Formats: sequence, structure tokens, C-alpha cells
Amino acid sequence: MPVLYPVLLLALLMPACSREQPQGDAKAQTTPDRNTMAAIPDFSGARAFDLLLKQTSFGPRNPESQGHDACLQFLLGALRASADEVRTQEFTHIGYRDARIRLTNIIASFKPAAASRILLCAHWDTRPRAERDEDPSRRETPILGANDGASGVAVLLEIAALFKKTPPPVGVDIVLFDGEDYGREGDVDRYLLGSRYFAKVKAIDYQPRFGVLLDMIGDANLEIPKEKKSVAYAPDVVDIVWSMAAQLGVTQFSNDIGDEILDDHVPLNEAGIKTIDLIDFNYPDESHRYWHTHSDTPDHCSGESLEAVGKVLTHVVYRTLP
Repeated sequence: MPVLYPVLLLALLMPACSREQPQGDAKAQTTPDRNTMAAIPDFSGARAFDLLLKQTSFGPRNPESQGHDACLQFLLGALRASADEVRTQEFTHIGYRDARIRLTNIIASFKPAAASRILLCAHWDTRPRAERDEDPSRRETPILGANDGASGVAVLLEIAALFKKTPPPVGVDIVLFDGEDYGREGDVDRYLLGSRYFAKVKAIDYQPRFGVLLDMIGDANLEIPKEKKSVAYAPDVVDIVWSMAAQLGVTQFSNDIGDEILDDHVPLNEAGIKTIDLIDFNYPDESHRYWHTHSDTPDHCSGESLEAVGKVLTHVVYRTLP
């Protein structure tokens, strides 16, 4: 995903802020009662890391690739084994050189009849190029996307398996967006293709209480700041997640305010679904980034990091009041 630069950020943020946001404080709809924690299943970072490895075993998962097709079938199979209902949103995008790109969002619903719902999401595609790579000869080849793509999906697949065994107290929709990372740097209109499509076609009465986006949360040196746009869009949801992390002693969640990121939470917020972005953009740190390079590989990720995020998110869901 791209980072928004100040002028472009202002232009994109102003229309979003002018839209009416959902009413109500999400924080007031969760329970701090620690007695409920006994019923909360344990999230396994080891299993989640295996799910990360499974995705990367298909190779790059950029649209129109063999890895993309193979991973789609794997994701559908995994979610159908866990969810009450799974459906797809298939759409096309006219890409570079007039290529017709086939894309698929995956929507897995738990307790689909429940009116009270939470949205959990991530993007499952990987970048078709590596323009940040140190080797110029490899900059036009697709990346593996262990962190930028597979990490968020791995956490959500493991959470889905927990929901199968222990149904959550509220309805949950897990949405895996396609085409998030298709665009070239600076070409912001060709990013976030799946979330933009989802926001455009969603039913007018689909209004989850809040959403949480996972992106680049597998970094072995994980430190998740409060993404600045998330704080602006949904400060109460930020408070829920960071308060839960503090209660659980999960130190990978930092109270620092991070960069403003153009990510899949932007179209969702503009559509009235207040959503925060959990993202560690400094991968692995501020001085040396693996982002959009061929160094985005499983050895730079860890099950411990996946477990930190999965544990917090699992507790948020199971401690949300119906």
C-alpha cells in the first residue's frame, strides 16, 4: 500500500471527513469484565504462521498469476470449512496496457442473521512489481508478499477456525480484498480495488458496528502505532483495541501516532463503516524496509507477531456485547 503524501492526503481526507459517520460509541459496546475471558479461545501464532507459509507456497499472488488462482481456491476451501456462509464478489478492472484484470473479494460470514456485526478484513493479493528492491533488474517482477498480504490473511483464517469451534457473541464478516496492491507508485486510483468495489456495491443496510483492517502485521520486529487516519475516523475503535492490548500485556501495540496510510480502511470509512488499520509500516524498522521488495519473505515474519495481533483481535470480538 502507498503512504499518502501531505497534499494528496489532504485532498483525499477532506471528502471523507465531510461524510456523515456512524453514530454511537463502539467503546461503550464492549465489556471489560475479565470473567468472560475464560470462554475466549486461545489464538495460536504457530498455526497462523503455518497459514502464512501456505499462502507463500503458491508464490506471488498478484492478479492473473498462477499463484493468485491457486491461493483463491485455498482461501475459499479454508473459509468454507469454518464459516456459516461464504460468497465471492467477482469483478474486473482495466489495468495497464488495457489488460482486463479479474479480481475476487471473498466474504465469509459468521452468524449471518445477527443484526449486530463486526467487520474484519485484509487484502490477499500481492504486489506485481518490486520497485523498492535494491536490484534494478528485479523491480518489475512480482513479490512473495509474506508480510504485505499473507500476514493479515493468516490471522483472519486462524480466527475463522476459532469461530467454527466457539461461535462469537456477535455476527462477524471476514472480508479478503483483492487488488489492493495493483497500482504503480503514485497511481492511487489503481490501489484498493477490492475495498473500493466492496464499498460501492454493499447493501445500503449493511452497517457493521466497526471494522478492523489487518495489513503488514507479521513483521518479526512488530510495533504497531496508532495509524493517524484511524484515529481521525474511529478514535473509539482505536481505544477498544489498544485498551485490550494493554489489558492483555501485548506490548507490540504502541501508543505513538504513526503515518497516515492510504489503505483499504479509507473506502470503508468513506462508505460509513468506521474502520481502523492495524499496520506496522516500518518493516523491519525506519532505516531498512523490506516493503515492496523481494525481501518480503517468511523469514522476516514471526508467529509471535501474528499471535500478538490475533490474541488482541480475538478478545475484542469475544468481549463485544451482542
